[in-house]
Amino acid sequence: MQLDDVVAATSPDRQRMKEAMERSVRWLDRCIAAHKKPQSQSLFCIIQGGLDLEMRKACCEEMIKRDTPGIAIGGLSGGEAKDAYCKVPRYVMGVGYPEDLVVSTALGADMFDCRFGNAITSTGTLNLRHASFAYDFEPVEADCACKCCRSPEHGGLGITRAYIHHLAAKETAGAHLLSMHNVHYLLALMQAARAAIIKDRYPEFLQQYFGKLYGGAWEKVPQWAVTALRGVGVDLVGSRSP
Repeated sequence: MQLDDVVAATSPDRQRMKEAMERSVRWLDRCIAAHKKPQSQSLFCIIQGGLDLEMRKACCEEMIKRDTPGIAIGGLSGGEAKDAYCKVPRYVMGVGYPEDLVVSTALGADMFDCRFGNAITSTGTLNLRHASFAYDFEPVEADCACKCCRSPEHGGLGITRAYIHHLAAKETAGAHLLSMHNVHYLLALMQAARAAIIKDRYPEFLQQYFGKLYGGAWEKVPQWAVTALRGVGVDLVGSRSP
């Protein structure tokens, strides 16, 4: 990843945003010149420009001239509304919740990165540090095939929500166990998304995903997701909306 000048997407200082964008382009040139292992390490440029579409377009034009092996979309997940971010999406940085991933995939993104401390499940995220999980002896997610959730009889660790709750306040082992589950969940989710795309059934995949996530309560699906997907021809809610 190149070195870039990052400014919060919500900054009202357009001149500072332009300065950061232009500096990032100059720094990419210096990174390319200093890059010593192009055969074994891929150098990605990072698109900047905040939420200004013209500025991002100008940055893209400059970055494309450098012909790097990959392109990262930076300067987002800095406090902006998600419907604003969805207007400017390949590698979306700082975006990692499951619903963000499946929507960004529909918008053309290929890679993501993020970190957070909650457990990811097919029906939402869980803050296992909360006292309500102190005596919850269920796995993080029922029927999950990860090492953390599987029972010892099936080659897993049989870790419960209560156990992670206990560890989270005292030891880093809690975060390690949570990462085992979350990485497994996200990989499985994106493998399912890829399979749906190959079968040309991604809209149906999205319907199933959001239907399960919100328990069939389509009025609870965030408007930013509905609007973003509608922009690429996927009517997520359709006649289900009240």
